[in-house]
Amino acid sequence: MRIVREPLKADEIQALAKETFGDMIKVVVDLDREILAAGGALHSDSEELLLDDGSEQDDLWGANYFPGKASGKRVEYTSLINQHHPSNKTSQTIADPAVRERVSAIITRYFEHV
Repeated sequence: MRIVREPLKADEIQALAKETFGDMIKVVVDLDREILAAGGALHSDSEELLLDDGSEQDDLWGANYFPGKASGKRVEYTSLINQHHPSNKTSQTIADPAVRERVSAIITRYFEHV
């Protein structure tokens, strides 16, 4: 698990996937700082890593990244941590299309090589 501030190489992305689920990487995106934490078994672990690094809770959103899928199907916007947001309290899935778009853009910036 690590904080990602620079685009990852394809082999780094594959290594993150293999460390836990094989075909998926759990990510938590900080929309304000435009960074993310990737890897680990739980989104809450990456969330804690970002909070310890100075992120604010309201800026964090969880998702799953599937490097082996087609480009339009690589991001799944579901995580338990998404229920922390007042506008998203009843769902683990990010409901707001604008938030989804920003999460996807940040993930794509760092995982563009796969």
